[in-house]
Amino acid sequence: MAITIGAIVALVVLFLMNAIRIVREYERGVIFRLGRLVGAKGPGLFLIIPIVDKMVKVTLRVVTLDVPPQEVITKDNVTASVNAVLFFRVVDPSAAVVEVQNYIEATRQIAMTTLRSVLGGVELDQVLSERDRINLQLQEIIDEQTDPWGIKVKTVEIKDVTIPKDMQRAIGRQAEAERERRAKVIAAEGELQAATKLSEAAAIIQRNPAALQLRYLQTLNDISAENASTIVFPIPIDLFRAFQKGSSNE
Repeated sequence: MAITIGAIVALVVLFLMNAIRIVREYERGVIFRLGRLVGAKGPGLFLIIPIVDKMVKVTLRVVTLDVPPQEVITKDNVTASVNAVLFFRVVDPSAAVVEVQNYIEATRQIAMTTLRSVLGGVELDQVLSERDRINLQLQEIIDEQTDPWGIKVKTVEIKDVTIPKDMQRAIGRQAEAERERRAKVIAAEGELQAATKLSEAAAIIQRNPAALQLRYLQTLNDISAENASTIVFPIPIDLFRAFQKGSSNE
């Protein structure tokens, strides 16, 4: 009798050991009963039927997926090597297990092909200057394709763009020429503004002859500033007018 009770207790303990499952807060247990999908359970403690039930754990945490460098040819026929990083999480554990064999590797392959496809339709300048728009486009396309697998793509970021050395030099020359163009435009605008102000000043002096005398004295004051080695003797302008009248009479 004692042996029988002990055997029953041992069987119960063995049953519980195989039946009890504990799933963490960030996990879900997808249950299959005789090969048929029952559903996802968790988090916490629950029981399954040994031998009859099989459980597959799926994490719900955000997965960081590194997309390896891809050789792409941009719209303007420039060869570049581009890599990216993808952040996604499982929102439907059952679909992630049933609909695809390996959802992480499948998402990686989708990201690789989408990266080549999208960058092949834009020019190199857009890849370098419009990353936010391209990242958003990549995220929308990948998310649409992985949605049947119960996967939600959070963010896609292009990490690095590597282009040939000769193209780097060409871009450098282009940037240098652009800076020179801007410098010339700024200098021309400065000359235009200076000419405009001089024209306004000449008009004011023409209306007020005394302003010319004041400007003359101010110039003398600037020349004979402190620590200057130049000695300036002011001469009234009226003296020059006498010479001008004499020359005009001749």
